[in-house]
Amino acid sequence: MKKASLTILILFLLMSCKKEVVVDFSEEIIETSEGAEITLNFPKAEGTKEITDRINQTLENYIITQINISEHDDANGNLYDAISKFNYEYNSFKNNFPESSQQWEAFVDGEVTYRSTEIICIAITTYLDTGGAHGNTNVRFFNFNPQTGKLYNKKDLISNIRDLSEVIEKRLKKDLHADNDTEFTEAIFFGKDFQLPETFGYSNEGLIILYNPYEIASYSQGLVEFTIPFSEVNQFLKIN
Repeated sequence: MKKASLTILILFLLMSCKKEVVVDFSEEIIETSEGAEITLNFPKAEGTKEITDRINQTLENYIITQINISEHDDANGNLYDAISKFNYEYNSFKNNFPESSQQWEAFVDGEVTYRSTEIICIAITTYLDTGGAHGNTNVRFFNFNPQTGKLYNKKDLISNIRDLSEVIEKRLKKDLHADNDTEFTEAIFFGKDFQLPETFGYSNEGLIILYNPYEIASYSQGLVEFTIPFSEVNQFLKIN
């Protein structure tokens, strides 16, 4: 009886000593129009330092990579360094082409799309216009483990990739009005087999499937996005 009581006491003490993980989010906004028009608006994690630092660093590194357009820069530094470098490239462009009225733009917008005890999903949308025929939009989802701050990969999230792919492919064909498989693969995947999007996200409504321009079809197709209810895909997911 005493041994059992001692065991219970030790377990209680271990549980009491375990640090509570806290992850909240505020909004980080950085704006400047001293050179190019730049607006960065994204979630900033706050709470348990080791975890939130990992989340924030992942997001910041991605944003830096997105707004880095220099061919001779490895995108080191922080967000403010990246903004300075973007403005440097813009001013170099203006000096080389003084007759151009093209205004460069860099916009980043992020939001927490889903939270549970198992996952935090954040969507980051970037838009860059550096004087080409049109600006470029890209959306990426980041699925974090709330207990560690580390990113999940597809294998961490999906238990049955083949069956999930079939569900997504069927919905994609319906949304794009593809009449047959040949037309679908040639027009949408450039003659290749069906492919999952680079990343996918979570929302309260279900699993967000999003293909960026050039990921499928042509740029004129734009973003292809739809949500599949969890009731249709839960059996293929490890985490929801």
